[in-house]
Amino acid sequence: MNAHVHRTHRSGWLRAAVLGANDGLLTMSGLVVGVAAAQSHPRSILAAGVAGLAAGMLSMGAGEYVSVSSQADLERAEVDIERRSLRESYDDELAELASIYTERGLDPPLARQVAQQMMSFDALAAHMRDDIGISTTLSAQPIRAALTSCTSFAAGALGPLLTAFLAPPTWIVPSVVAVSLVTLCALGVVSARLGGAPLARGTLRVLMWGVVAMAGTGLVGALFGAVT
Repeated sequence: MNAHVHRTHRSGWLRAAVLGANDGLLTMSGLVVGVAAAQSHPRSILAAGVAGLAAGMLSMGAGEYVSVSSQADLERAEVDIERRSLRESYDDELAELASIYTERGLDPPLARQVAQQMMSFDALAAHMRDDIGISTTLSAQPIRAALTSCTSFAAGALGPLLTAFLAPPTWIVPSVVAVSLVTLCALGVVSARLGGAPLARGTLRVLMWGVVAMAGTGLVGALFGAVT
């Protein structure tokens, strides 16, 4: 027997975790590099980093909760529509489900028989899954998404922040850049491994955009530092 592992059940929390960790890492490294490039005092760099950590965690958690809650509201509205349609037009809903199975390759008589059996078992669940594409595995979960995003943001931001705290003042920028690049590679490997994507492509994607973000914030910081 050929055993295989599906990863679809990870999609909800994996997206929030990768987004939060990547955002935390790039936000903190970009903030530290940008402030340091403006020739700020090390104490100012650390103060900006701690403030950025707190603001980023709250922003990511709140933003993820609001956005996923909107998705959950939409899903509930769709389920209410299906529930009302089943109550008022059961035969039409049966025909609709049978047509879906026909489009997927079943002969019309078999498709109707399958639809009848599925709806006799759980009509609402059958339409949620096969008509509007909502399942318990992939349904929106705002609280889990918010907690995952908030925690992963802190985890991603911790490396650059600790590096800025421990490195000598003249080595803050290169040290933060080096640690961030290594962490970006690790994040790319972990996300690719959890998502089943090729390691090289996943790692390169995360690393490339991380370099672009850090370079952009460092340039802005250097320009403002030169102006002041």
